[in-house]
Amino acid sequence: MTATPFSYREVGATTRPGPLPDGYHHLHHRVLIGHGRDVLEAAGAAVTTWRMHREAGVRVHSPAGRAEAGVRVDCAVGAGPLRIVAPCRVVWAAREPDRIGFSYGTLGGHPERGEEAFVVELDAALAVWFTVTAFSRPARWYTRLAGPAVPVLQKLYARRCGRVLRRIAADR
Repeated sequence: MTATPFSYREVGATTRPGPLPDGYHHLHHRVLIGHGRDVLEAAGAAVTTWRMHREAGVRVHSPAGRAEAGVRVDCAVGAGPLRIVAPCRVVWAAREPDRIGFSYGTLGGHPERGEEAFVVELDAALAVWFTVTAFSRPARWYTRLAGPAVPVLQKLYARRCGRVLRRIAADR
């Protein structure tokens, strides 16, 4: 069975050094969520098992319990006729001693085109940072109509994810 193609050309751009692709809205949000290896592990697990997304208010459906390259994930917000489903596929996933996370890219039917990465990192001072890096542009009539509201909502969601991870890390 052939995988559904990504809806954008720059697959993997959130993993490469340098600037994000031109022609997209860029998002970079970084927040301190705690200190120590146990915080990294708790936050990393929440990111890669979809827990962060779910606790931030997104319905997640995936055949896999953890983000791994090639895994499809459908995220949904809203209810009834106002429910928006955003089909994605994991582009890459990392489980390294000081870095845990993944990125997913949009598939056909997603309201946007682009890629978003969610990464938790432990620095030399044992501070644990959560970073969201994304590039996107409208793919559907309603996201084009929403115009500048979409990047604002994306930024608010990134902040919410950071608050969720901070709480999860504190409750470990």
